[in-house]
Amino acid sequence: MRNEHGDFIWYELLTTDANAAAAFYKSVIGWNAVNANQPGMDYNLFYAGDPSDTMNGVGGFMTITPGMEAGGSRPAWIGYIAVEDVDKAVTDIIAAGGTSFMTMDVENVGRMAMVADPQGALFYVMRGASSEPSYSFAAIEPKVGHCAWNELSTTDPEAAKTFYSKLFGWAKDGDLDMGPMGKYEFLRVAGGRFLLGAVMPKMPQMPVSAWTYYFRVPDIDAAVDALKAAGGTLHMEPMEIPGGDYSLSASDPQGAAFGLVGPRH
Repeated sequence: MRNEHGDFIWYELLTTDANAAAAFYKSVIGWNAVNANQPGMDYNLFYAGDPSDTMNGVGGFMTITPGMEAGGSRPAWIGYIAVEDVDKAVTDIIAAGGTSFMTMDVENVGRMAMVADPQGALFYVMRGASSEPSYSFAAIEPKVGHCAWNELSTTDPEAAKTFYSKLFGWAKDGDLDMGPMGKYEFLRVAGGRFLLGAVMPKMPQMPVSAWTYYFRVPDIDAAVDALKAAGGTLHMEPMEIPGGDYSLSASDPQGAAFGLVGPRH
């Protein structure tokens, strides 16, 4: 079955050096990178395993072009959210105070639009051309190499919850009190099928409101060693999270922020 409206279905890395990014994430997460052979664009794919199995697809990556850089693009991970109708979603996003940057069709892939919420956090909305589901986000059970958590750090958590609830039907499902830093509020998809991630106040060290995507690794400490050896920057040491796993935040050598989650052996 096709993913439902409001599901995270893909993750995309914009980078200044695609070859370096492929090597970095291979070392840290174990991803295999292949060219998508998409006509008219140099687009590459990350797989958590054998690239011949589409269930292993996690995301894509591409080099920022001079035109994209002139328009303000910088190294970053951006998530894709499934919608029933891209054009209606864009209209609703603008009406709710968000921003639309571009809408495009990719042959045999689908229709998509790059947008931002009212606080400036970037994401895509997409209607895929295929009815096959995406397994990029391991929503039901842990899958090494796949996204495990979607976290929004924002200047206005209350406004963000209202925005995403209206667009996608997401609802709050509990929270953790972080003391002076505010609350870490869990988000569940429409219909209560599973937790998708959380929303939290933007920390002072973060330059803008943004989504952070956490990818699962088999050993969090081995991943830290690999990250440092490959030239990445560790922003937050592994900390224990509910369930017994550990999470961290980091950025790759080109500056794109991401997170990791996994057990400590």
